[in-house]
Amino acid sequence: MKIKLSKLIYLFLAIFALIFILNIKAVGRYFFPITYSNYISQYSKMYDQDPYLVAAVIKTESNFNPKAKSNKDAYGLMQITYSTAESSAQSAGIVGFTADKLYDPQYNIQIGCWYLENLNQQFKNLDLVIAAYNGGRGNVTAWLNNPLYSKDGKTLDYIPFNETEKYLKKVKFYYNVYKWLYEK
Repeated sequence: MKIKLSKLIYLFLAIFALIFILNIKAVGRYFFPITYSNYISQYSKMYDQDPYLVAAVIKTESNFNPKAKSNKDAYGLMQITYSTAESSAQSAGIVGFTADKLYDPQYNIQIGCWYLENLNQQFKNLDLVIAAYNGGRGNVTAWLNNPLYSKDGKTLDYIPFNETEKYLKKVKFYYNVYKWLYEK
């Protein structure tokens, strides 16, 4: 009886493992959903951004919580500060900016996508864009000009902010996960 029961358990585990392997992307999509995909798609196209990068930033920043607020007064899905949002909205020609709108998923994603594109125009390098999104464009520019952090002035060899280093790794991990799960 014990032998039959253990064989039954092994058979069940083997079937479960096979089902899991055959449906791994479906399982992955359960743990890594793209909430607000319509806005992500719309504004990624509008501002020439990779939607999987936008999803990765949102996952990292707020875990898709539109009401998120950081201890550094960053708001909404993409955790945008008031000053960044205000200047971004003005530069992008987005009218009617108010702080409350940063909790609106559509508005937040629009501002965040514009800001990513603006950083991309300046740095033209994914790692630098991600680092600047977290650590600030002024800091990234200073690091690129410092031979302690950049040998060539175009890429970073070392990021002196531990938080930004971790942030960069986390966003790139999520970016690769989203690309693998959703890219056709």
